[in-house]
Formats: sequence, structure tokens, C-alpha cells
Amino acid sequence: MSSAVTPATDRRVDRSQPARTGSRRQDTLTLWAGIAFSVAFTALIWALGPRLESFPHLPDQGATWYYWKLPAPDAWARITAWGFYLVHNAAIWAILFLAQRQRSKYGVALSRFNIAALAVNALFIVLHLFQSHIWYDGLAQDVHIFTSQWSVILMLVVIVMMENPRRGMFFGKKAPLPQRTVQFVRKYHGYLFSWAVIYTFWYHPMETTPGHLLGFLYTFLLLLQGSLFFTRVHLNKWWGFTLETLVLVHGTIVAIVAANGLWQMFFFGFAGIVVATTMYGLGLPRWVRLAIIGVYVAFAAAIYSQIGITRIHQITWIPLTYYATVFVLALLISGGVWLVQKLGARSQRSASA
Repeated sequence: MSSAVTPATDRRVDRSQPARTGSRRQDTLTLWAGIAFSVAFTALIWALGPRLESFPHLPDQGATWYYWKLPAPDAWARITAWGFYLVHNAAIWAILFLAQRQRSKYGVALSRFNIAALAVNALFIVLHLFQSHIWYDGLAQDVHIFTSQWSVILMLVVIVMMENPRRGMFFGKKAPLPQRTVQFVRKYHGYLFSWAVIYTFWYHPMETTPGHLLGFLYTFLLLLQGSLFFTRVHLNKWWGFTLETLVLVHGTIVAIVAANGLWQMFFFGFAGIVVATTMYGLGLPRWVRLAIIGVYVAFAAAIYSQIGITRIHQITWIPLTYYATVFVLALLISGGVWLVQKLGARSQRSASA
């Protein structure tokens, strides 16, 4: 599946390329090297964590408060955070635009656009580490925490829309999404996904809480996937499944660390999406899917029987929000595309009159 950035509407594979470069596929080697880099850099963030203890923080003010920001805004912190974010985003968008304009085919070798995207992302990952240790603040000083959360949620929702023709949306059944919506998001989702990932990447300082470390590791992997557009590994269903499902792990761990008593909602909510939608892209046998559903139901019943079975409705909150957002966004996109097409057709008629 193409669960992260890919800037094209089709998935044409270049059969003229050799199946392997050297002894192994170049895109696969790059993927594994990128994963190793992501893990190593996350470890580096953790190792340098004590250096950030000198930065002051205001007392925690609740669930809607972002704790990891300076008590008072600093001009250079703002300039560097927003400046690096904007340049990072603009550079990746430019690379995607040029790659899409060339209309490359999917293959096993890296193009110069892949190499450029990998280099740009690696550069800004390093710059973010320096920026955190010198000025600390990310974008969180100026924008609400929900914007960071919803940028990622929006990306995941669009993935569900894109993958509807291939894997369906509800237990393998396709949702009746407008065709123009799916075509639009397939063509332009690379720009949306790169914005979502880069925005949330620059939202946070490189802190060392479990949530931050896992969040940055997840972000690095998404940036890696976004750099491998037009390669066959970008479409690997197991790699895509991993990326799409890591939000379950991240959300659950953050809730456990927060000790707010809501980890069950996050775990079973995101796991419910995996059970109802995501796993159907893997081509699993029917008995395996039924077994996974059975384990999910049994585990949910066991956990909620201990904390109060009347609270089991919590497991529906995230999926209902998720799928409602899919349909609302699909209607908005479809309406926007229809309006643009109508205006374009009217302009053509006026020009030819």
C-alpha cells in the first residue's frame, strides 16, 4: 500500500529496470538503512536528553496544555522553528513537484529526486536536534496541540480514503466514496502527507519522554517513506501496514504515561480500525482475519470486565470519529473538485465564445 507520501496518481512499474541492483534491491537496502538511521538518531535524542533539563517550563495545566515549551516566547526560537519548518516543507514540496512532473515509473532504483528528499530530510532532522538544544521551542509556542494531533489524523484518514478501492473500508467492503475524491487524493496526497509529517515534526522539541521518543521515531519512518516515492518498496503492503498501525502503539504509550485512565480507549480504538479496515490490505486468509477479530473481542471484554463493562463503549469513540471524518472530508473534497471543474468548464466556454 502507499500509506505515506507518493506524488503520483498511478502505480506504473518500470519493468525495464532490473529486479535487483547489485545483490539486493536498492530501494530495499535504502529502506533498511533508513530504519537503522531512525533508530540510531532516536537513541541519540535520548542520550542527549539531560542537556535539555536546564530549560524552564510552566506547571502542567491539563490535557489541552502542551508542557514542553518555554514560559516566555523567545524571538530566535520562533525564527528558527518556523524558518526551518517552512524551508523544510518548501524543499520537499519542490522535490515532489519535480518528480511528479517527470511522471516517473515505480522501480527498484533510487532517482535523483529520492536522493534529494532523503538528503533534505536527514539535514533537517539534524538541524532540529541543534535547534532544540540551543533554542528549545518548536511550533508549539504559537499553535494549539490539537493542530499537531489532527495533522497526523488527517493523514491517516486520507490513507483510508485512498485505500478504499483496494482493501475496502469496513471488513473488506468498499465504502461508496465519490470517484473524483479518490482520484484527487491519489494525485495530490504527497503534498498533504509531507505537510502533516513535517508540521508535527517541528511542533515538538526533541525531548526524551517515551511519547516524544516514539513520536520522533514514527516521524522519521514517515519521512523515510515519503522520500521513497516511485519505488516498489514504497508500495510494500507490510511496510505500509506497519506505518499505519504504529499510531496504535504511540497513542497507547502516551496515554499510559499520562496515567489518565484512557489507555484502553486508545488501544482498542485504534486496534478496532486495524481489525475493521487496515488488515484487509494484507491478503490474509479468512480464518486468520476471523481469529484476529475473535482475539480483539475477547481481549476487550476481558479488560473492560475488570474496569467496568459499562465503559466498553469507549472503544467506539476513535473509530466513529475516524470514519465520520473520512466521509465529511470526502464530501468536502468532492464538492471542491466539482466546483473547480465547473468553473474551469465555464471559463473555457467563455474563452471560446
